[in-house]
Amino acid sequence: MKKTIASLIVFITLITSCQKDDFCIDQTTPQLIIRFYDDAEPTEYKSATGLYVWANELDTIYNNVSTDSIAIPLNPSIDFTVYHLTSETIEDKFTINYNRKEIFVSRSCGYKYNFENINLTEINNNWILNTEVTNQTVENETEHIKILH
Repeated sequence: MKKTIASLIVFITLITSCQKDDFCIDQTTPQLIIRFYDDAEPTEYKSATGLYVWANELDTIYNNVSTDSIAIPLNPSIDFTVYHLTSETIEDKFTINYNRKEIFVSRSCGYKYNFENINLTEINNNWILNTEVTNQTVENETEHIKILH
């Protein structure tokens, strides 16, 4: 009887002392969404062909794709990210400037960043003919920048 009671106490202690695993199901840092449009018809999407996209000193994010939109990360360590976009061997480079806003999500997720006051500078305009910031705040993954080519 004493062994049964002792076993039961140990079993109950083990069950109540275990914590449930924490899983991050909340949204993390959103990416910047760029949509490509036709310069002749600014409301019509136009795929960029043979597209390569990379940030300074980082690996290629897109490698020889044809698409009318891309999602790219912004650097949460500094207030700008320099991106290179090459379409059909013609390269354009631009700098995306922003203010970082750190947000605590939860214990399991930690922190995420939103980015505010988005603007573009130092655009080469080789194959990119025009740009427009359509949403200056990156807090979700909707269109933020419009590129006409």
